[in-house]
Amino acid sequence: MTEFAERRPRNTGDLGRTTIADGVVEKIAYLAAGDVAGVHALGSGLSRSVGALRKRVPGGGTTTTHGVKVEVGEKQTALDLDIVVEYGEVIPEVSKAVRENVISAVERMTGLEVVEVNIAVSDVRLPDEEEEAPDRVQ
Repeated sequence: MTEFAERRPRNTGDLGRTTIADGVVEKIAYLAAGDVAGVHALGSGLSRSVGALRKRVPGGGTTTTHGVKVEVGEKQTALDLDIVVEYGEVIPEVSKAVRENVISAVERMTGLEVVEVNIAVSDVRLPDEEEEAPDRVQ
């Protein structure tokens, strides 16, 4: 008779290392912040303009994450966001919703602990205001 060795489940997390690039966390945070009602855009007007120019330059990249800066460690990350809020929105409430959505998305997708999310509101988008290069977060 053939005997089968009893197999114990292996902890595959101990078989290697996973590193997450800053850019990955930046993209997750950028999209998560943009999903919040009341957020018109991320980044200051200057950074949005530079981002629009980079999209037009060959090799300049198609994805921009202007308005998001991160520091990623082995187990933790900290984020700084620069947002533009729609006129009429309650800024502290929008900021709280952005912070909660970003923390939830980053922790769920990366397994990193988010230790802080600092938010700077750099502008308020007025209803009749036109932008030179619209770059709305979608």
